[in-house]
Amino acid sequence: MQRANGDWFALKERGSFRVPVFSSNREAMQARAFNVEMLVFKPVLLDESALKDLEPTEGKHPSYFWLVEKASTSMKRGVVLSHLQLAVLSRESETSTSSSETERK
Repeated sequence: MQRANGDWFALKERGSFRVPVFSSNREAMQARAFNVEMLVFKPVLLDESALKDLEPTEGKHPSYFWLVEKASTSMKRGVVLSHLQLAVLSRESETSTSSSETERK
């Protein structure tokens, strides 16, 4: 979830930030509808540009990512991911999507 000015949505938890990640645009929009603090943010695809923007910065507290459980509107259920794990999942998803599109052609 990102604002028009490029800021990423994150929840502050125990001195660090938790950036929610959703399995689909639909899941993100559903969570957004139930969480007023997210209303000024919109879902964005997790591509190479987004991954680079979310890379940990040296000297700052690291953020972590929270893969929100499907159909969870409260964002309390999910799995913690590191930036590296998120990048691997994103690339695997892109590869499987590209393979599926090639098979349909």
